[in-house]
Amino acid sequence: MINTVKAFNDYAENYDQWFDSPDGKALFSAEVEAVRVLTKRLEHPFLEIGVGTGRFAKELGIDFGIDPSVKMLIMAVTRGIKTKKAEGEALPFSDDSFGAVFILFTICFVRDPEKVLTEAKRVLKAGGGLIIGFINRESPWGELYMRKKAEGHPIYRGANFYTVGDVVTMIEEAGMKIKAFSSTLCQSPSEMPYKGPVHSDFVKDAGFVCILAGKIDSLGDK
Repeated sequence: MINTVKAFNDYAENYDQWFDSPDGKALFSAEVEAVRVLTKRLEHPFLEIGVGTGRFAKELGIDFGIDPSVKMLIMAVTRGIKTKKAEGEALPFSDDSFGAVFILFTICFVRDPEKVLTEAKRVLKAGGGLIIGFINRESPWGELYMRKKAEGHPIYRGANFYTVGDVVTMIEEAGMKIKAFSSTLCQSPSEMPYKGPVHSDFVKDAGFVCILAGKIDSLGDK
């Protein structure tokens, strides 16, 4: 079995430095804006499952982050994030603790995504929102990352990439309801630097897709 936590510990600095590269800056900016489209009515406190080095958390004003990688958490702390070493399958927080829970790319790396979603739902307040951002496997970007996985990339070789339908099904099976989509990276990966727009809906073949979901009972649904 590939040890994903070890990979992130071993490559934490290289991973973090990528965000400062020309390509990294362009892609990160687009991805942050796609997430931000869905955060407008969410109330703090915010939690990110798989906070990594804290890049997204800092830009999005996320208060708390958990991650199993100690080296990444050290970097997240320097960015002002309150952190705990933990896995998404067993969150060290009480029920109904957060106004929003973010899972950004992390769904591709967890051992048990269904358990992670169940835990996210548990700690989410009534009326709060779960935001999942991920690489769409059925896109040119998904094909790129699938190739990286097949070629033995030190981080992506342990990833599992999902279709939008896969993630929607996981959310619904966890007892939550889809509320909104956003998407970006609609250009080919070869078209760099990336300057494409962010869409406030799901665009077919978009490389990065975000889904906002909420507890069914908090939405007035039966």
